[in-house]
Amino acid sequence: MQGESWIGRMLIGGVVLFLSFLIVPIFAFNGYLLRVIGSTVQGDPEPPAWEDWGGLIVDGIKVTIVGFVYAIVPTVVIVGGGAVFLGLGSAAGGDGGGLLAGFGLLSILLLIPVLFLVYYIVPAALANMAVEGSLGAAFDFNMLKNVVLTSDYFVAVLMPIVVGVILNIINQILAFTIIGLLLVPFTTFYGQVAVFRMFGLAFEKHAGQTGQQSTGTATTV
Repeated sequence: MQGESWIGRMLIGGVVLFLSFLIVPIFAFNGYLLRVIGSTVQGDPEPPAWEDWGGLIVDGIKVTIVGFVYAIVPTVVIVGGGAVFLGLGSAAGGDGGGLLAGFGLLSILLLIPVLFLVYYIVPAALANMAVEGSLGAAFDFNMLKNVVLTSDYFVAVLMPIVVGVILNIINQILAFTIIGLLLVPFTTFYGQVAVFRMFGLAFEKHAGQTGQQSTGTATTV
């Protein structure tokens, strides 16, 4: 809610979410959230304006790609491996087959902590992509490890979970009435901007330190 134009920004954000069933607005919304992270890391106290809609949609597609890659790779590996063991156990039968099937089931259950790890890393990946302006920056693991392994980042990433729970409760209450239901996209937009600003603040401190270290060791060609 920083800045004089915050009401217009909120109205546009709510309308974009309201039209999310058209798919394209979702990309614009994701692109806007990426800009929220980028402007936060760069020290801007106000959320960005809704402008350059083509760029927003392209950025939103990039956000979707990053989330998909980070989530789908471990999911395919874990679920695929678990399915193989389940299949081998079913084919083998007996105690050995039961052991293989049990191992396959346990492998699939590993998906839960792995997806939490994905949730933990992706905000830093998006922040680095927003700052560097390239899709490849989201997979710069040398850079990301210097941020995600800090206690500050750990605490800051947990805070949006609290915000998400509170926001979900508010939206559930609003959904009991037609007028309240119409307000849900606007409260959701407000909550998501707050959460992504938290992600940006979590990334900002250590990203700056890492950038200084990288600059100090760079070779000019």
